[in-house]
Amino acid sequence: MQILREAQKTLQYLFGKFPIVSLTGPRQSGKTTLAKQTFPQLAYVNLEDWVLQEKIKQDPVAFLAQYPDGLIIDEVQYIPELFHYIQVLSDERNVPGQYVLTGSQDFLLNENITQSLAGRVGIIRLLPLTYREVKSVHDTISVNDCLFQGGYPRLYKENIRPSDFFSGYLQTYVERDVRSLKNIDNLHLFQKFLLLCAGRVGQLLNVSSLSREVGVSGGTIKSWLSVLEASYVLYLLQPFALNINKQMTKAPKLYFYDTGLLCYLLNIQQADWVTQHYAYGSIFENFVLNEILKHQLSRGERPNVYFLRDAFGHEVDAVLKNGNRKKLLEIKASATFTGDFVKNILYYKEDLDDGAVVYQGDQTVTYKDVHIVPVKDFLKNFDSC
Repeated sequence: MQILREAQKTLQYLFGKFPIVSLTGPRQSGKTTLAKQTFPQLAYVNLEDWVLQEKIKQDPVAFLAQYPDGLIIDEVQYIPELFHYIQVLSDERNVPGQYVLTGSQDFLLNENITQSLAGRVGIIRLLPLTYREVKSVHDTISVNDCLFQGGYPRLYKENIRPSDFFSGYLQTYVERDVRSLKNIDNLHLFQKFLLLCAGRVGQLLNVSSLSREVGVSGGTIKSWLSVLEASYVLYLLQPFALNINKQMTKAPKLYFYDTGLLCYLLNIQQADWVTQHYAYGSIFENFVLNEILKHQLSRGERPNVYFLRDAFGHEVDAVLKNGNRKKLLEIKASATFTGDFVKNILYYKEDLDDGAVVYQGDQTVTYKDVHIVPVKDFLKNFDSC
């Protein structure tokens, strides 16, 4: 079963413009498959092979010289010194379309690597499957089913139960990425921290609270958050800064890149348990935000999603910034529309632009100049609201 990824056109475009393309994202999000399907003419190597790692480290120049017609290098972060040689060789050739570098860690966060590749690399981040991509091969899947299972391609290609997939996924993640990114002595405490993060999905980040519950310092909590961000497990949604005299929160909100993993961490074992869970509203909100991020990233755009909250609790789930235009978006798990859905949009609307509500109902209506859009329609067409 081949799933056509929406990011493929962007990847092809960047490869035609830059000598190097960086393709990063979570483990098992489909990076290798996408690179191979898009560029079948390129040779491929995987640096998770430690024997190959040692061979390359002995003579990186000779290794790269074997591939004058281009190369896909998988999990390239395992040999960070290779970036320098890639830069030198790509400059000598001075043509686009030489290397595709993939990694399950955001290696471009490394300052030395960024300096080596500055101006030479096209950047694309591949998250797990979008709802539209899943629907292309499983037409009958519902939003809540997709929310529960998440978007990792192997779940759908091999028909694996989410509990089986994520059990192995987490073990691999902890054993490989966590230990390679940070020297974490107490993996048990780190796993406890990860579970606590899942329980706080959609909430303002409170480092002090996490520090007390886990039993480690605030500095350690911040360090562990950076690990989870760099390996695409969770992200921190930043507040939008209004240029008006209102007391706005400065703390970010915490979300997971995949709601299937989130549901697993929350011990949701069946799809029909999701709607009964205390965090259902936040999980659904996380799902819709992820779809927006995937849409933007697949087009090579910088994410431009924020949220609004002031000191009095007036909060809007998302602010979508497009140039000078800013759209307010509320995300509601309820299937029944009420006037309360729009009250915070109306509170901020005079300071920003138009607003919309995405909800689980079936009717498209306009209420007090705010568009009310069913989530199914929104996910099919992001311009629908």
